[in-house]
Amino acid sequence: MVPDDEGGGVMRADLLNDTVDGLDEVLAAVDGFDGVLVGGLLRPQPAQAVGLAGLADAVAGSPLAGRVAEAAEKTAAGAAGEDHFVALAAARTALLGSVHDALVARVEEAVGRPGAGESGTAAADGSDRAVNLHAAARSWLCDLARAGWQGIDHELVSGAAPVVSAMLPDPGLRRLAALLDGFAAELAASCPGATLEDVPVRRWADLWSRAVLLTLPGAASAPVVAEATGRLLPLGVDLQEHATAVQAQVHAVFEPADGGTPRLVRASVSAPKPDTVVGAGLWQLLRPHLSLLTAVSEGRAMDLDAMPVTGEGDLIWDDARARTGEPAEVFTTARVALPAASAFATAPLDRHPARIAVPVLLEGYAVEEDGNGVAFQVAGQRLAVDTDRVPVAGPLTPEVVASSGACVGLLRWDAGEFLLQPLAVERTVRKKSVAVHAGAWAGGTTDKAGVRAEKAATDAVKVLRERAGKLLRK
Repeated sequence: MVPDDEGGGVMRADLLNDTVDGLDEVLAAVDGFDGVLVGGLLRPQPAQAVGLAGLADAVAGSPLAGRVAEAAEKTAAGAAGEDHFVALAAARTALLGSVHDALVARVEEAVGRPGAGESGTAAADGSDRAVNLHAAARSWLCDLARAGWQGIDHELVSGAAPVVSAMLPDPGLRRLAALLDGFAAELAASCPGATLEDVPVRRWADLWSRAVLLTLPGAASAPVVAEATGRLLPLGVDLQEHATAVQAQVHAVFEPADGGTPRLVRASVSAPKPDTVVGAGLWQLLRPHLSLLTAVSEGRAMDLDAMPVTGEGDLIWDDARARTGEPAEVFTTARVALPAASAFATAPLDRHPARIAVPVLLEGYAVEEDGNGVAFQVAGQRLAVDTDRVPVAGPLTPEVVASSGACVGLLRWDAGEFLLQPLAVERTVRKKSVAVHAGAWAGGTTDKAGVRAEKAATDAVKVLRERAGKLLRK
C-alpha cells in the first residue's frame, strides 16, 4: 500500500482474499471438461458425459448455450464432429475468460486504479492456403481430443509436424505454428500416454482449446496498432525462461506527450536458447534486440517517437523510435505515476487467469517466512510472494525480498489465490534505503556477482554464435 500523502492510495488487500461469487462453480465446470479430455472423446464413458453436461450447463445463459448443448450431447454419444469440438473449446475459453474478467475487476477495485477499455483486431489473412492449413491443424487437434491424453502415441503426435512446417514460412500463421509445435513437443515427450502417471490436465486442455480456436477465421488476426509518443518509465523486467527459449518482458508506465492518461504498457523480446546458456548469460541473447533493457538496468526513462503499440498495450519495439531519457527511479515512478495509469483491454482469446499480471506497489508490510515460503502481511491480510518467479539472472533473491520494506511487483493469480511476483524491492542497508531490481543486470553490470556470472556465460554464447554463423554461411 502507498499512503495518500505520498501520491498513492491504500490497497484493499482484504478484497484479494474475499471470495468471488461463482468462481468455484465455473472452475469446477472447466475441471470437469478437462477430465473428459484425459480419457478421450472417441467412446465417452458415463463419467465423461457428466463433465460434458456440466460444461453445457455452465454456459446455459449465454449465446453459446444451444451450440454447446448440442455439442455436449453429440460428444457424449460418440458422434461429435469438428464443429462440436470447436463449440466445446469455445465454451471452455469463455468460462475462463469470465474468471479472468472477474479477477481483474477485483484487482482494479483493490488497487483503486482506472479500468481498461475495449480492444479491437484487424482483418485476418483469408487466403486459401491459410484456410487449408487451418483445416489441417483443426483435424489434428480433433484427433487428439478423440484419443485423449491417455491415448496419445508418437504416430498421432507426429501428425502435427507437416502442418507446422507448412505454416512457419507465413508470418500470419506463426502464432498458431509455434503453439502447435510446442504442444506437440510436450506430448511427444510424454508418449505413450497410457503409461503417464501425472497428466498436466489443465495445461494441455488450455493449449488444446486455444489452438482449436486459433484455427478459426479471424481468430489470429493482427492487433490494432496505434502510435505512442511520450515518455516511457520502466517498472521492472519479468524474465521467462524455457528449455529452448527465453523472453524478457518490460512492464512500464507510458506518459503521452499530449498530456493524455498514463497507460500501463509492455515491451517484450524473445530469443531461442540452447540449454547450456543459463543465468546471467540469458541477457546476452536478448540485449541486441531491445535497447530498453539497458535503460532498465541504468534506471532511465526512454523518450518514444511514434512507437507502434497494440490495442493490448504491447509496444512493437523499434530502436529507431526511442532514445534514452533522464534518470527515472522505479520506486518514484511507482509512487507517483503508477496510481493514475490505466491498463489496456485484453484481447478476447487472451482472457485467461494465467495472463493476469498487474503492476502494484506495496509498502509498510510485515514479512513472514514459514514452510510455505515468503508472504507479506498487508493491512492485516496475508499476500503470498511467488519467489520462484524471481530470476537467478539478477541480484534479487528470496532472501533480499524477505528483508525488504517496499516492493514493486506483478499481482498474479494461481492455484486459487492471488500472488505477488517481485520485480524490485527496497530495503535498509547500513541505515540507507537501497533498491534491488530483478532486471538490474539486463543491460550489463559492474556488480561483482553479475560480472562473474556474465564471464561464465560469455564463452558459451560466443561459441554458439560462431557455430550459427558457419551454418548460415553454408
